[in-house]
Amino acid sequence: MDETVFQEIAKLALKGSGQLITPARAYLVETRLNPLLRREDFGSIEELLACFQARPNSSLREEAVAALTSKTSRFFDGREMLKRIVDHVLPMMVDTSGGQPLRMWCAGGAAGHEAYSLAMLLEETRIDSVRHAQIEILTTDICEKQSESARRGRFGHFDVQKGLSIHRLLEHFTRLDTGEWQISPALASRVGVRTHNLLTDASGLGLFDVILCRNVLKDMAPQARTQALLTVARQLTDGGILILGEGETATGLIDGLEPSRDVRGAFTRQVARDALTIAA
Repeated sequence: MDETVFQEIAKLALKGSGQLITPARAYLVETRLNPLLRREDFGSIEELLACFQARPNSSLREEAVAALTSKTSRFFDGREMLKRIVDHVLPMMVDTSGGQPLRMWCAGGAAGHEAYSLAMLLEETRIDSVRHAQIEILTTDICEKQSESARRGRFGHFDVQKGLSIHRLLEHFTRLDTGEWQISPALASRVGVRTHNLLTDASGLGLFDVILCRNVLKDMAPQARTQALLTVARQLTDGGILILGEGETATGLIDGLEPSRDVRGAFTRQVARDALTIAA
């Protein structure tokens, strides 16, 4: 792939998803677009670009942007943080919720590994207040293909080998004739799935008490990163928390979003939702 083609693809990714693809990561372009090229019978990325120029607003363009984003996900990634949410954060929130449902959002949740991991912990918890509370989980991703995988709740053998114990696999999954593993109806009923671009308004998703946006921002350009942070922060309830990935921070990026006093590594909204702004 020559430099001109790479630059056009990099611009496409930056504009569509905020993803920053540097020349050092150019190999990812062909790897991630090859399935789309084969399916649509394009002989090269150059042909795909020519199609975009002829049809600039096509759904295929959006699909290519989504295909260029990272799909890395595994069950119980960041296990200690997930357990902290279920064992400590949710009990505190249940106590102050007045019996109202609690909502959790896995933003940039790929094929649903994170959401289903939380659902398993909720099924397994022995904390009575959490067991009896109504807790909704929503997972979203920019890629409709990933969202469809999350809706189906089917995972290959390689997927379930990463992060799942044998006990959990047998407790929460059923082996299919295809060799795939199907998530249980109990877990599936806990998790809703939507397709959403973090650079766009998320008000249609509603408000959330816990938002996880982990390992999503690190691949974004600085301006896109702050825009995505603003998007998710505006969906926090009063007293809600935002949890980012290890090494990711909101400090100094969004005015009105501050480190949580109760949950290490989390952030809370200290001003009205409409008063949140990107820091100067």
